[in-house]
Amino acid sequence: MRKRLITPTTQGAEHPDKGWLDLDGAAVVEVTSEEKEYPVEGALVSGEMRGWRAADSGTQTIRLIFDEPQRLARISLVFEETDTERTQEFVLRWSPDSGRSFRDIVRQQWNFSRPQTMREIEEYKVELSDVTVLELVIVPDISRGAARASLKSLRLS
Repeated sequence: MRKRLITPTTQGAEHPDKGWLDLDGAAVVEVTSEEKEYPVEGALVSGEMRGWRAADSGTQTIRLIFDEPQRLARISLVFEETDTERTQEFVLRWSPDSGRSFRDIVRQQWNFSRPQTMREIEEYKVELSDVTVLELVIVPDISRGAARASLKSLRLS
């Protein structure tokens, strides 16, 4: 008789990052600015909790350029603002042709107001094929105040 000892697994326990795309290995990221203490990988890399924050006020862009075309089924965005009351707008869009043309996924505004609405969580189910570029454009304050854009996390599957 052949036998092996195995490590027992807990029923129903899944790794919290299971199913999410490893952006660190799948894409190059371009960003218009970043604060030294809050680099863009803080919002994109699994296990990071710092998030990203722009170094400058005004409209900011985070662009993921995939090494290979991707099929996306789910997009998760988390924005957090604990300091400044403001109305933010963002546009999430994708390109099938390396950025020559873009198609909007969503355009949305959100009011950050302490203490009730300091966190915006967005989950989108999508059916996108051959995604070569995913772009997030953030207008941190639609009244053109001095607020800086930030992003707690961006996850894709």
